[in-house]
Amino acid sequence: MEKNRVIGFEIKCISNMIRRELDIRFSGSEFAGLTGVQNAIMGFIMDHAKKQDVFQKDIEKEFNIRRSTATIMLQILEQKGYIRRSAVEYDARLKKIELTTKAEKMQQRVRHEIDLFHDEIEKGFSKEEREQLLYLLDKIKRNLE
Repeated sequence: MEKNRVIGFEIKCISNMIRRELDIRFSGSEFAGLTGVQNAIMGFIMDHAKKQDVFQKDIEKEFNIRRSTATIMLQILEQKGYIRRSAVEYDARLKKIELTTKAEKMQQRVRHEIDLFHDEIEKGFSKEEREQLLYLLDKIKRNLE
């Protein structure tokens, strides 16, 4: 192992590569030019809205993004007709976020593309290597909290 390699820098490089690749994959007209993160947010909403109401704070926490970033991303998704926000009965200040039918249809294609992408990333990893990597990444996350 090279002494000059720094874990944080290596993770940042991989993160950039993943973001760029997802943006390229989703830049086509069939994905309406949405970014990889925007598609990931819609996937999160799709998965969690079945079990409970989803709010902006849930997205901020899941994606570890600031409130202002989440606001901008959600505004874009709303303007493009992929999400709608509606008040909840128990607190008029809260707006739950739901996918529109348009978004649900597109998410089926997105899921397929993301599954292929994950297969590419994990190619050549044994089950044990994958589990060890996830364990180490969790350890880094805990160190940063």
